[in-house]
Amino acid sequence: MSGHPSVLFVCLGNICRSAAAEAVLDTAAAKAGLAEAIKIDSAGTGDWHVGELADPRMRAAAQRRGFEITGRARQVERADLDRFDLVVAMDRANLRDLRRLGGNATQADIRLLSSFLEPGAPQDVPDPYYGGPDGFDITLDMLEAAAPAILDALQNR
Repeated sequence: MSGHPSVLFVCLGNICRSAAAEAVLDTAAAKAGLAEAIKIDSAGTGDWHVGELADPRMRAAAQRRGFEITGRARQVERADLDRFDLVVAMDRANLRDLRRLGGNATQADIRLLSSFLEPGAPQDVPDPYYGGPDGFDITLDMLEAAAPAILDALQNR
């Protein structure tokens, strides 16, 4: 783990949800004057999209809200679970995969994104990849709602 608090967002392919979460938190951290103080990254549990830019529909939806998604997809590695303080899974399937990857000896706090939302919020951030355009906005709504609590958690580490 680095000297700065760090967070890794994880979804299935790292081209929609986790890539957008990285951009949303990057923007929130910059607005809070914390851009240099927090390490933010994203990855996917699968390897289908490694090296690709984020889904163009997600990039467009994010850009309409002032977020720029510039990274390229990568697959989460076992070492990530020791490099990052906080690993945030977008859904329960990703959470299971991360816990399986890390076994019992991870350094990271691995949690669902929904743990940073108000009680009663859906447990899973829906994957917009196969849905209609409104799915990208629903995802971004959830990510924006969670960002302040994630920043607080990182600052209080």
